[in-house]
Amino acid sequence: MARIAVIGAGMGAMAAAARLAVAGHQVAVFERGATHGGAVRRLERDGFSFDTGPGLLHLPAVYRDLFLKTGREPLESRVELSQVDPASRHVFVDGTAVSLPNASRAGVLAALDEALGAGAGERWSALVGRAREAWDATRRPLLEEPLWPEWRVLGRDPYPAVRRRGLFGRGKGPTTATLAEVARRELADPRLIALLESHALAYGFDPRSAPASAAVLPYMEQTFGSWYARGGMRALADALYERCLARKVEFAFGAEVTRIVEKDGRATGVELADGRVSEAEFVVAGIAPARLPALLEGREPYGPDDVRPQSDPGVRATGRFTVCLALRGAREAGAVHRTVVHAADRAAELAGVFGDGDGPVAACARPTVTVLRPDDAATRPDDGHEAVTLTATVAPPGPAGRLEGAAAEAAADRLVEVAEAAVPGLRERMLWREVLPPAEDALVPGPALAGRDGRFLRPGNRTRIPGLYAVGGWSHPGGGLAHSGMSGALVAGLIVNGDDWHGST
Repeated sequence: MARIAVIGAGMGAMAAAARLAVAGHQVAVFERGATHGGAVRRLERDGFSFDTGPGLLHLPAVYRDLFLKTGREPLESRVELSQVDPASRHVFVDGTAVSLPNASRAGVLAALDEALGAGAGERWSALVGRAREAWDATRRPLLEEPLWPEWRVLGRDPYPAVRRRGLFGRGKGPTTATLAEVARRELADPRLIALLESHALAYGFDPRSAPASAAVLPYMEQTFGSWYARGGMRALADALYERCLARKVEFAFGAEVTRIVEKDGRATGVELADGRVSEAEFVVAGIAPARLPALLEGREPYGPDDVRPQSDPGVRATGRFTVCLALRGAREAGAVHRTVVHAADRAAELAGVFGDGDGPVAACARPTVTVLRPDDAATRPDDGHEAVTLTATVAPPGPAGRLEGAAAEAAADRLVEVAEAAVPGLRERMLWREVLPPAEDALVPGPALAGRDGRFLRPGNRTRIPGLYAVGGWSHPGGGLAHSGMSGALVAGLIVNGDDWHGST
């Protein structure tokens, strides 16, 4: 039995802690904040409850596997999951709207044909079919295995080139196009283009620079469905925390790690802000790899031939601007759980979010707004009220400026104005609102993607320092609830089975 110190109590870190504890190790988690869950947060006020992080779960099999492997109780015994149907409603700039059924390729095809015209569904379905090829080619190395030492082979985009008719028109091999180029070439209709690009933007990717393989994002959602946890997605974080406690994982909150202790070149524990040292045979860092050198007294945890932390616009994490709305009046019959109201000017939006505009305020002028309206009694004081959450992807806090004070309130006004396309009489029904600008400790890292010479990969879970591992959305295989859960599984597998472990079989 080894003593293992885990830095941070995010979803990936807790997933690793639970698996390591079941394997017989003594696990202690040190979290500088006051609670667990990382970006999976909740706001509660006056009987209303809001998710202020992820609002839906894709690939629930990741957490089903986690709960089965860490105890005899399945996930559904702790969290009430339900499929959201329709999966989403999209309102485009020309006023066209379409509701897409959950986990139904044929249903999505029919809905797009009916709303956007004959042929729209087939074009979308063909693109998703090619995305499936990319998914099949990269699922194991990007989700189920530690990052390959020869990771540069993943720099080739697995999205297949379109086979064209004619003697000179047959494409060969994988494309090198960006997602935006694929959208224009294969979808043509600006509404379908907006639909595809909105999936990338929701994960913090710039479609103008993201690889074509980012098409796996709508494929994942359309194939495995969109799921909601009763009480909000925070319920999933609570269930994982409780599973860790049941497996004797120790938690210390308000415990900031200021140094990773080393001996003879190996990580041997952590030092806290109050000077205490917790010895350990392994250290699992659930923080951004870019922060590790500061905890290692300047030592670099990754070598020149490793994937390094990225700071490139379009690759780095974005911010999430959130407005929580308490509404009077019942949720109307037929209301949709998730509506995406698309930006009036996508080019201006992307310029603001990814750094070639005037900063985060410009990004919120008329952004793409996701409106979440869960039909969940646990989120409201009674059936005569409704809790609604609005989110938009914006530039992260930084040199370009911050959304705060009067600027944040003005941006919230614009989000509310946009969201009226999804919630009838929104402003008249509003009791109060809470405005949550993007915070530096709650940026949104996207999942790892193949292609573009490896720029969209995340640093590996193994570091160059023996005994030190990295976990969570900033590390392989990247961000998002499912990917963070897989990161925990990979780190646990490496520690339990050794660094030559190649992943699940």
